[in-house]
Amino acid sequence: MKKIYPLLICAAMTGCATQSTGTNGQADRNNTALGAVMGAVAGAVIGGQLDDDGNRDRGVIAGAVIGAAAGAGIGNHMDKQEEAFRAALEAEQRNSDIEIQRVKDDLLKLTFDNEVTFGFNEASVKPSFTRSLNKVAGVLEKYDSTARIIGHTDSTGSESYNQALSERRARAVKEYLVGEGVADYRLSVEGRGEYEPRESNATEAGRALNRRVEVFVSSSQSSRSR
Repeated sequence: MKKIYPLLICAAMTGCATQSTGTNGQADRNNTALGAVMGAVAGAVIGGQLDDDGNRDRGVIAGAVIGAAAGAGIGNHMDKQEEAFRAALEAEQRNSDIEIQRVKDDLLKLTFDNEVTFGFNEASVKPSFTRSLNKVAGVLEKYDSTARIIGHTDSTGSESYNQALSERRARAVKEYLVGEGVADYRLSVEGRGEYEPRESNATEAGRALNRRVEVFVSSSQSSRSR
């Protein structure tokens, strides 16, 4: 294994060296390089485990090379997809109707404000928000992405009612996206009711933030690589 350490250290140093400072003063990750490093490490481990011809180092090297290529491809794919979401939903972000976050190298989170998406105590998507969902559907289709749609509520009402409402709202978003051409099998839904608040439910402002739908978007390449 000693022969492999320089390879992995070099890859890690390359990934770290590609960080740059963004306009907000924080270091921007080069997700393609980071994906390559992560893929190389994972591939090295797997390659070492699978190589059974007595040359473990060769298996580690092969696994690292393959893993690096796969990781870089996924990171680049997600970089482009994030850019596409931010460009398509620029107006919605300015109005704080939607929040876009890169939570992992291969995972994006879109957070929809329920006050914009749904009426009070309703699970039908507001007509005024369909244009935004059309944009989301367009990006999902372009990049053949998979998405997990999760509904949340505040703590007003019973736990069982809130759980059911969060599920209905998640399904409503999925049904709309499917109607816009996103393949059904690429979308899954889940309701988490009042159990994952972002803020305290003691204030109206906090309850408003807790009423939301989140869409976790991953690359189809990432799904195939697991």
